[in-house]
Amino acid sequence: MIGEPLKAVIFDLDGTLIDSAPDIHAVTNRLLQQDGLAPLSLDEVRGFIGRGLPHLVDRIIAARPDADATGDERHTLLLDRFAAAYEAAVDLTRTYPGVADALQALKDCGLGLGLCTNKPMRPCEAILRHLGLLEHFDVIIAGDSQPERKPHPAPLRAALGRLGVRPDEAVLVGDSDIDAETAAACGVRFVFHVEGYCNGTLPEPAPVIRFSSFSQLPRLLRELRHRDAAE
Repeated sequence: MIGEPLKAVIFDLDGTLIDSAPDIHAVTNRLLQQDGLAPLSLDEVRGFIGRGLPHLVDRIIAARPDADATGDERHTLLLDRFAAAYEAAVDLTRTYPGVADALQALKDCGLGLGLCTNKPMRPCEAILRHLGLLEHFDVIIAGDSQPERKPHPAPLRAALGRLGVRPDEAVLVGDSDIDAETAAACGVRFVFHVEGYCNGTLPEPAPVIRFSSFSQLPRLLRELRHRDAAE
């Protein structure tokens, strides 16, 4: 059983628990097509994900300028259109293999489970509900739950507070430098999903644990606890 000092596991969403890039790519290209603009590749759109919807829209606009609609007005219009389509964009999204079983195993050990994502709350809840994962989480902090988004530490601090744990009693599981920076800013240990959108590469600060399959995660967290106890 996983026990003291680890009391909670907090997860990023996109690129960590789910591969949502195909749905986000499809919405992006549908909106670009409506504006008479060329589509973007899946790899391009995947590279835009992680810092929240306004940032995603900024990157789309930079990649596909439109002479007929520029500046803040275009950003506002595209953001509104994307937000309207985003909640229903669930059909192409999949969990990474073993996610549901790993979440249940951690829950069965008595760990609190949280989610800290830059995705807005409504599409976040919609995709979790669609995939049958919503019930696993005790706390969800989304991209519009706080004034700031990751890598600002406020969202992760909010998740810790609502779970009732100290930073040294939790880990953050993520797939990007954004998550690593957020964890470091909060004094939370970082667990790196190498099969996510960073393709296994991550700058400093180095993660405490790297894993490629969610079937490994409960065992790795048990080993982390045992190392803590021995120190």
